[in-house]
Amino acid sequence: MPASNIAILTLGVTAAASITQNQAVTAAGAVATAAGNAVGFANTGASAGQRMPVTVLGTALAVAGAAIAVGTAVEVGTAGKLVPQSDGVIVARALTAAAADGDVIEVLCIPN
Repeated sequence: MPASNIAILTLGVTAAASITQNQAVTAAGAVATAAGNAVGFANTGASAGQRMPVTVLGTALAVAGAAIAVGTAVEVGTAGKLVPQSDGVIVARALTAAAADGDVIEVLCIPN
């Protein structure tokens, strides 16, 4: 079954740089840095200066940067993709599994 999501709160954020759909992003509109905070996940892609909808509460679609099991706490890895949490900030919990880098999964957003 394809991943889906239920957004409880979606905010408009101005992209500070080019953003790809489902990347983890900051409140400033940048791609979230590895092990850092993320305000949420981009619902669409955007070029610098464009407004984009970002899911910040509820469930969101996110791009995996590695294999992720259901229920795993995740952090931001490289390029705004999610990886299993190790030393970074927990930004979400996986609700669907990722078999490999590039898979789109559903996650439960965790405010951070």
